[in-house]
Parts: sequence; C-alpha cells; structure tokens
Amino acid sequence: MTTSLSGMTAYRVEASRLVAVEPTQAFDRLIAAQLPEIFSRRYAAFPPVREVVDEPDDWGTVGQDRTILLADGGRLRETLTAVDRPHGYAYLLDDVHGPLRPFVRTVDGNWSITPEGTGARVGWSWTIDPTAPLARLTPLVIGRMWQGYAARALAELETILMRS
Repeated sequence: MTTSLSGMTAYRVEASRLVAVEPTQAFDRLIAAQLPEIFSRRYAAFPPVREVVDEPDDWGTVGQDRTILLADGGRLRETLTAVDRPHGYAYLLDDVHGPLRPFVRTVDGNWSITPEGTGARVGWSWTIDPTAPLARLTPLVIGRMWQGYAARALAELETILMRS
C-alpha cells in the first residue's frame, strides 16, 4: 500500500500467467487485443467490457485515450501513460462512472511482458486510488474480486496470444 495523490492509501493488486509465445509477439498481440474479448465475463463486482469507443486506429502511443463501456452501464477513460515494446505498457483509468465510482477515483494499470523459458510471463497490475478511506473500500474484498477477474482475463488473453 502507498499514499495516493488524493492523500488516501492506494493499494496494488497483481496477477500473471506464463504463455508459450515469444515476448515481442506477446506484446504486439496484447496491445492490439480487443478489450471486450479479454474481459468478456463478469466476476463479482467487475463487469465485462461491452465496447470500446473513441479508440485511435493506431492504438499504442503515449497520450492516446479511449472510452471503455461496461456491461453494467458504467464507463471509464483509459489513457496510455507509457509504452515500452516489448516489455509492456502502462495506462491510467479515470473518469469512472457506474457502480465503482463511489469507491475508485483512478487506477494506474500496467501490463508487463517478461521472457521466461521459451515463452513469456504476462503480468497485469492495478494500483487503485480509492475515493473513500480503506475502511469503506476493503482492500481484501476488492483484491479477491480483482484476482478472480484477472484470472479469467489472463486465461482469455492466453487464447488470444496463442492465435497464429
């Protein structure tokens, strides 16, 4: 846990999965992947991604943003904050609307690609800046829900990355 820009305690959740894909290829397929395909299923409070709008055709440059529409009617903006091919990229989720708005101010997200054996370890992390003190937004509960959401997303992502 760290102190966020809002002065509240931010907290980090992370997950990873080993995939049998060369790291550069994994990066290229990850950054080009369609979010509704990766995040196709709900897990507890985390809804599927229904659609992405306002996305540049050449997604992958720092400063670009897009709007993510969620199946529960929520939406948020994703802005690329760092791109380091083939090692990964970072993004900021903000302008949160929907059921998570009372709890989440922003999320600093990161996808990482690390060579491992003959493949790559794909890591995904969020550092969550809450809108409420942690007593209200129980990190343990949100963390467990996010872990389930991440496990499903990483399994879907592995299928996408393995396509030729």
